[in-house]
Amino acid sequence: MIITNARIGTLNKNNDYIDNGAIRIEGGVITDIGPTATLTQVFSGDSVFDANGMLVLPANICAHTHFYGAFARGLAIPGKAPGHFVQVLERLWWQLDRALDEDAIRLSAQVCLIDAIKHGTTTLIDHHASPSCIDGSLDIIAETVRAASMRACLCYEVTDRNGDDQAIAGIRENVRFIKKCEREADPQIAAMFGLHASMTLSNKTLERCLAESDALQTGCHIHAAESISDQIDFVKKYGKRVIQRLQEMKLMNSRSILVHCVHVDDTEIGLIADSGAFVTHQPRSNMNNGVGTAPVDRMLGVNIPVCVGNDGFSNNMWDEWKAVYLVHKLAKQDPQMAQGYDVIKMGVHNNAALARIFWPDNPVGTIEKGAAADIILVDYKPFTPLNGGNLPWHIVFGFESDMIHSVMSRGKWLMQNRDILVLDENKIIADAMQSAKNVWSQFQKGFR
Repeated sequence: MIITNARIGTLNKNNDYIDNGAIRIEGGVITDIGPTATLTQVFSGDSVFDANGMLVLPANICAHTHFYGAFARGLAIPGKAPGHFVQVLERLWWQLDRALDEDAIRLSAQVCLIDAIKHGTTTLIDHHASPSCIDGSLDIIAETVRAASMRACLCYEVTDRNGDDQAIAGIRENVRFIKKCEREADPQIAAMFGLHASMTLSNKTLERCLAESDALQTGCHIHAAESISDQIDFVKKYGKRVIQRLQEMKLMNSRSILVHCVHVDDTEIGLIADSGAFVTHQPRSNMNNGVGTAPVDRMLGVNIPVCVGNDGFSNNMWDEWKAVYLVHKLAKQDPQMAQGYDVIKMGVHNNAALARIFWPDNPVGTIEKGAAADIILVDYKPFTPLNGGNLPWHIVFGFESDMIHSVMSRGKWLMQNRDILVLDENKIIADAMQSAKNVWSQFQKGFR
């Protein structure tokens, strides 16, 4: 197949842009890119999809999300609203995850995947928790991702907050699923080792996790220094800061994901840089929880690969990019902070580098020969000149989610002309409504 008459924004490191270009796709992979006239002549026997002048970009990647949190939307927390981050965890998330059963796990993933498709996101790295349904929970999510013809890296959140038995069950679920992924080599599904956060993990549990993750040669996906309470807890218990503890426990490496890193000092930033670990930045979540703004400029300054996730917010990654672009200017009162190229470096290039760990054969997050055919068509009609050099600013100031016309993953259309083709959206929404009512009922019981 050839997609023709497209304005192609490759978002590669050279900012290559083709004004009237074409993309040839075969076997789920981009095999050629060039002028429409050239490719239609060379591959005259191929079927043609006419982009009609729409902008074609790489599909978005989300470096950190929580499918399990979907049913929190509109959920009322009994009593006084949480006054700080730990109360948000205790009174919302740790009650909600406990209320999930198999159906809720499946449906919360499905509604998130529908949301992702609508927002042009085809690759997601998820961090799951369901204490009442641990065994096999990652299989439920994996089946849902396969049915949607998308791509996800999954893990289970190990924590000590629910007792030793559940901590061991979480470790067991990670190990089982990682081994299954190794056996099956599914091109859509990958795995890593999930941990909640240092403040809910004992040394004993961390040592267990390290032993298993080392044996499996995988990285850990863990929340780190999201709130100042995380640092206060550590210094009080261990006389050291979060990143120092993770480094001493040998839990940071070039396959690891450190989520948030809002409250890290220069020493910790140096340790992260030395480890090669990825950091994910979720500014909308940080603003919502009132925990602060991550020192992204200092981390990028020492070449830490800072990526962009959403922490379970909507999968409109352009909104997350816009938050990245704006919040650092406000926090530092400096309009030079987080420029357009910084946003693209984090949200595209670094996200793509992280995804390449799990899917090394055909890269995502770029339009180039040999890349996976994960692309989106954007019905964007600029009224000022658009080129490769200024595309980041057009995205930040001009793009809206309703401009996404069509979405492709691995050469398969997931959405065309804004109609989702791979999932029954109306049925899923109806089923999710009933499941959410059940989850909310269970959630309320936790306060009685």
